[in-house]
Amino acid sequence: MKQLKTLLIAAVLFVSASQVATAQAKSAHVDVSEIMSKMPAMLEAQKQLEKLSQTYQADYKTMGDEYNAKLKKYAAEVDSVSQKMNEERQKEVADMEKRIGEFGQTAQKELQTKEADLMKPIEDKIKTAIQKVGKAKGYQYVFNSAGLLLADGPDLTVDVKKELGF
Repeated sequence: MKQLKTLLIAAVLFVSASQVATAQAKSAHVDVSEIMSKMPAMLEAQKQLEKLSQTYQADYKTMGDEYNAKLKKYAAEVDSVSQKMNEERQKEVADMEKRIGEFGQTAQKELQTKEADLMKPIEDKIKTAIQKVGKAKGYQYVFNSAGLLLADGPDLTVDVKKELGF
C-alpha cells in the first residue's frame, strides 16, 4: 500500500512537472514600427502618398482661389447687376462650395484607399518575415514590442530586417 502511494505521488509530480515545462513557451519581440520606418517599400509608398496628397492639395487650392475670386468679383458687382443675376450668382457660389466640399471628402477617401492598398502588401511581407524568423529560431510567440511594458526576451528586429533584405 505504501508503494502504491509513493508511485501515485511520483506520477502526479511527473505530470505536474511536464505541464510546467510545456507552459514555458519561448517568446521574443520585434519592433514593427522600426522595421516599417526603414523598409524601402514603405519609404516608396510614403513618397507615392505624399505626391498624391500634394496633387489633391494643389487642386483644392485652385478651386479655393477660383471661389474666392468669384466671391470678390460678385461682391464688387452686386449693386450694378440685376436682382435675378445676383440670385443666379448666389446659386453658382453655393454650387461651388458644394463641389469644393465634395472634392475634399473624395480626395480624403481616395488617399485612405491608396494608403490601404500600398500598406497591405508591406504588412503581409513583414508578417511573413516575422513568422519565418520566429519559427527558424524556435519561438512560439513573437510580440510587437510597441505595446510591451517589459521586453526582456530576445529582440528579433535585426533578424527580420535581414530576412526582408535591408
